[in-house]
Amino acid sequence: MTKVGAAIVLAAILAALAGPLVMPFDPSDQELALRLEGPSVRHWFGLDELGRDILARVLVGARISLLVGLVVVGVSSTIGTLLGSIAGYFGGIVDEILSRLMDILLAFPGLLLAIAMVAVLGPSLTNVIIALSLIGWVGYARLVRGQVLRARELEFVQAARALGASIPRILGQHIIPTALPAVTVQATLGMGGAILAEAALSFLGLGVQPPTPSWGTMLSYGRAHMLEAPHLTIFPGIAIAVLVLGFNFLGDGLRDALDPQAQGRRPKD
Repeated sequence: MTKVGAAIVLAAILAALAGPLVMPFDPSDQELALRLEGPSVRHWFGLDELGRDILARVLVGARISLLVGLVVVGVSSTIGTLLGSIAGYFGGIVDEILSRLMDILLAFPGLLLAIAMVAVLGPSLTNVIIALSLIGWVGYARLVRGQVLRARELEFVQAARALGASIPRILGQHIIPTALPAVTVQATLGMGGAILAEAALSFLGLGVQPPTPSWGTMLSYGRAHMLEAPHLTIFPGIAIAVLVLGFNFLGDGLRDALDPQAQGRRPKD
């Protein structure tokens, strides 16, 4: 499944980068006379309610989804790794404060918090990224905190502390690297979650605003034509499902590859 997931993700990245450049249709071009036309030799995915090529819009929407996933995961993992390391290494009141903050954020459904934040900040791609990043760091912080609590008692960390190494050096060179495999797996799985969250917010009208193509927005507009033109929702829906599935496959494969305990549990050939 790892190879399947990697192939899906790689294909999505290539399609997002090169697809719009080689497409003969601009995602904003309209052919009103052919609106809601189904898939054909000329328009493989058909046309939407304004006569725009759906394939071209799906390819541009892939850029939006991958951009949101990369930025949200990058910001969330960085903040979470930093705060989780501080909480796990120092312990005491620092750990207590950060842990209670994590518990408070985890007490509410993440998507509802994102909806509330975007509703306050205003619907836009930037605000979606900010909202998802402010919520997403919690999972990384809890993961890294647990890894640091274990790693800080290891002999080489104790030796570095005894030799007078500074705290930033101990964290940066000795402790945080031990948590990177787990963070990598979490980040890969988090890409799928961020893509789903962006699609959900755009579906509700709180994400990417028209005329910029977004898979969630395409689903939202397509639901009004479910009976007469189901292709408006089928192809964006398939794109979301396949890409999220690809990241999940890749994350599961990386977890098996990077977790020695998981390797030990594998049945022998």
